[in-house]
Order: sequence, then structure tokens, then C-alpha cells
Amino acid sequence: MEKLKTFLNWSSGKDCSMALQLLLDRSEVQVDQLFTTVSSANQRIGMHGLHESLLKQQANAIGLPLKIMYLPEKNEMETYNALMQEQMQVFLKNGFTHAAFGDIFLEDLKTYREAQLNKVGLKGLFPLWKKDTKSLLKEFVDKGFKAIVVAASGTFFEANFVGTEINDSFIDQLPSGVDPCGENGEFHTFCYDGPIFEHAVRFKKGKKVIRSYPNPEGEGELAFHFLDLKPIEST
Repeated sequence: MEKLKTFLNWSSGKDCSMALQLLLDRSEVQVDQLFTTVSSANQRIGMHGLHESLLKQQANAIGLPLKIMYLPEKNEMETYNALMQEQMQVFLKNGFTHAAFGDIFLEDLKTYREAQLNKVGLKGLFPLWKKDTKSLLKEFVDKGFKAIVVAASGTFFEANFVGTEINDSFIDQLPSGVDPCGENGEFHTFCYDGPIFEHAVRFKKGKKVIRSYPNPEGEGELAFHFLDLKPIEST
């Protein structure tokens, strides 16, 4: 049986890591590449704030090639869609048939992704779709994954929350209304060890900063706390 040649949209966090684990367990799927978008202005991943130097070390520790698409500083939706369509065409020409995502329950996002993929003839895989997020987080920990919070919404958290490890007591630290997996964007993580890794990613904690962004759902701005992580080169 011919396997589904797949690339995984990679954000560096726990959800895409768990998605990769589940895909690797499926005999009909062949994950050949990780794909990430990075800001050309600061070489960091979107709302995770992770620098590409650590991202590359993470992909190396997993043992999969990484494709980075750089986004312009003024990243309008029209520009983003055009760049993504161009990159999807490249994947298609290279024999890929499927794109995988770590989405869990955001219906609008899934619909958008599938519509964009359909334009170029690719299909989507969503291995975490509709799983209970509390159970999913427990499974993540039970499987031996390790991750750290690198970004957190100021609406729900103080600065000291970034740097928190994902472990058995993590859910107990979350305020009421926060999804256990942060699926609504409440927090973001960096996964540095677990069954998908050939070796752990080594890093050290840097500075904590707070940044504000326009509120996409109304007036004013939203504050986000970030923890900068610095790579430690393997010896």
C-alpha cells in the first residue's frame, strides 16, 4: 500500500509534537517534513516567540527535515495566503499529498485550512481533532513528552507563568476558563523531549518580556508574556 506522503505544520509546541507521535503510529502515513513560518524581521515563530536557531535544533533532534517559510514584517492576510499557496504548490510538485495539523477543536480554522489546501489539490490530516483536551494533555505527559510554556496571555496569566513545565500538576495551575491545551490561544509551549526525539533539545532560559498586540475581536490591545529561550549547542 502506498503511504500518504505528508508534511506536518510545525509550531514547536506540544500539540504538533503529539500530532507527530500519532501520525508516526499510523502505518498508512509517511511524515517526510516539518513546515514552519517564521518572521523575516526577527527570525521567530509567530505567537510562540521561539527563535529559529532553537527551532532548527529541535527539528534536528527529531530527525526530520525542516522547511521554513519567511513572512514579511507587514504580513497582511492577502500576502500570507499568496505565499502559502506558492509553497503548497512546491510541496505538491515534490510528491506530497497531505498536510497535517495539530488543531483540536477550532472549526473555523479547520475549515479555512481545508479550503486553502483544496485550491492546490492537497488534503488535510488532523490527528488530534475533537479529542478531549484534558485527556490529551494527560496523554502527552504520560507518554514522556516534556514541554515548557514560552508565551502566555496577560488576560489570564502573570509573567511568572512563562517557564512553567507541562507535567501532572499543570492543569491545576490554570485559571478557570483556560483550555488545558491552550487551544484558544491562552498559552503556547516549546516541546524539547519525548518519544519523537532522538535526543533532548538543550536550552537555557533567557529574559521575560511583555508585548502588546491589536485585539482582533474588538478595541484596545492584548498583552502577552514571553520567555526567550537560548539554545545550548550539543557537544
